[in-house]
Amino acid sequence: MLLSISFHFDFFPLLVVAGIAWFTPVFLSLFKLKKIPSVILEIILGYFVGRYLLEGIDHESFRILEFFALSGFIFLMFLGGLEIDVDQILASLPRRKLTYARFLKNPLMVGTSQFVVAIVLAYGGTLLLSRIINIPHVWYFSLIMVTTSVGIVLPVLKDRGEVNTRFGQMIIISAAIADIFSIILFTFTAFIIKQGFHLDLLLILALIVLFFIVYKLVNRFKDIPVFKKLSYQLSQAASQIRIRGSILMIVIFVVISQYIGEEVVLLGAFLSGLVLSSMLHRERSLLLVKLDGMGFGFFIPFFFIMVGVEFDPSALAEFDQSLIWFLLALLVTLYAIKIIPAFFWKRLFGTRKAVSGGVLMSSRLSLIIAAAAIGLKLGVITEGINASFIIMAVVTCFASPVIYNWLSPGNLLSGNKTIIVGGSSTAVLLARRLNVHGRKAIIVENDEKRFREISDKGISVLHGDGCRQEVFEKLKLKPDNYVVIETGDDEQNLKVSRMLRNEFQHEKIISRISRFSLEGRYKALGVETIDVTQILATAIENLIVRPTTYHALVESFENFSVDEIPVNNKEVDGQQLKEVPFHKDAILMMVKRGNNFYIPHGETYFRLGDVLHVFGTDTALEDTRRKISGA
Repeated sequence: MLLSISFHFDFFPLLVVAGIAWFTPVFLSLFKLKKIPSVILEIILGYFVGRYLLEGIDHESFRILEFFALSGFIFLMFLGGLEIDVDQILASLPRRKLTYARFLKNPLMVGTSQFVVAIVLAYGGTLLLSRIINIPHVWYFSLIMVTTSVGIVLPVLKDRGEVNTRFGQMIIISAAIADIFSIILFTFTAFIIKQGFHLDLLLILALIVLFFIVYKLVNRFKDIPVFKKLSYQLSQAASQIRIRGSILMIVIFVVISQYIGEEVVLLGAFLSGLVLSSMLHRERSLLLVKLDGMGFGFFIPFFFIMVGVEFDPSALAEFDQSLIWFLLALLVTLYAIKIIPAFFWKRLFGTRKAVSGGVLMSSRLSLIIAAAAIGLKLGVITEGINASFIIMAVVTCFASPVIYNWLSPGNLLSGNKTIIVGGSSTAVLLARRLNVHGRKAIIVENDEKRFREISDKGISVLHGDGCRQEVFEKLKLKPDNYVVIETGDDEQNLKVSRMLRNEFQHEKIISRISRFSLEGRYKALGVETIDVTQILATAIENLIVRPTTYHALVESFENFSVDEIPVNNKEVDGQQLKEVPFHKDAILMMVKRGNNFYIPHGETYFRLGDVLHVFGTDTALEDTRRKISGA
């Protein structure tokens, strides 16, 4: 035999953990508790399972669970790095003389300042807490407190449609900066605690230098045609080359980190995620969906369940009578060190918004648990302190989003939105794609069963009849809101269009038609139409006549998009195209001036009010928008 396989291994512990991992999201969904992070229930169930089902299992089986838990921890750090948009952070680097006003508007500078203030506050808070309990290592304890969780912050902002708002970007970059600096400081501190000050510290710096080298190489070679062709050909079916490459990158950084020291593994896994983040569009990448599936579908639940299994509440007995006071003081300190620095945002967004942002930044989850576990292994925190931080992770990641939504209630009906009348599969897909672009979309669906199905998918939906005037009054229809009519019935679509034009004098209406004979009636109303038959015929024509171009445009949705950017910046007015430094990943396709369109060339002059049609990556489009619109 080439391979010897033993079936004497006890699979029962794996069955228990896999059962909890499957049961947790099912339970939360059935009881409408989707807002509660599943890891909270995983930790709690892990605790009870460890006491009543896994007690007394053999050492070999437990070692396998520990290995999977460690793999989950590494994957968690990798996905943490993957959540951070490196290009966005680099784009925030100040390029002009820094004034106080520009400082407040720069998310990178504010985020860094907030982290520095938080460190100072955390150290002071730790000194005060040390009067209640014995804290073996004040600095390491301070680092644990200053952590945050992008994994909690990002979903909350996505649910509220605030990811692409100025306030949302401020919070996201501040959370990312806190994660990056926390992990770097943890790594150096843990290394010094274990091995002391010596030249091997430079190896950690070498790992960071390696990250920048790989980052530059990857971004230089990823667009080479031969690599793109191989990546496309081998990305599906059995090859799954992108998944294999991602795993290879994680292992390379982890192995190099292990040679430096096991306490550096956290940083290595995180840096591998940062490298991959620079290669793909995080919002739309199929690769990210697959990696999330691997991580949160298998490896990561092991980590959190094993945290619960190994949680020892009896360790809290070391605090005696001071336990309640210590936990309350610790909770207050954890919130204070995030809320106080958030007052940097007061001038831009007001006190209430600033405080709410600080509360959301107070969410702690994976990093605080991981840092506490490392500290326990190093002997710089006690088992009671470790148990306390696990409790704080559960409390803050549940309470912070709730308090944030209470302090800063999101209004789905206000602001710029797209209203989609009819809950067909096309409407749902459109709503999702608009959300990808950071645009708010609300579906109006009259059928109660379909309404619930759409709502369960996490899409904003209103139960009501799109033919009724009061529905649009309830939606607070504004002149700049697009209304897309997709009821599946031509006569119904026409009825809604007529009501919107006659009762609201609304102009931004797009309706689907399946009969060409109806186009004249819509034209008389001044309503844009989408002829499904014509679009299908055009798609087939493109597949026959220009297949390469068609595939390139359709498949590039993951990485590229087209945006219309108005010229509002007075500094651009009167400049020629060749004088404006466009981003290297942006291409100007067309210029609209009034009702006329122009193909641009180097000598083309820009005028205020021109609308530029630009094709490129999201980072490039954001950079172009900032230069052209002055936003």
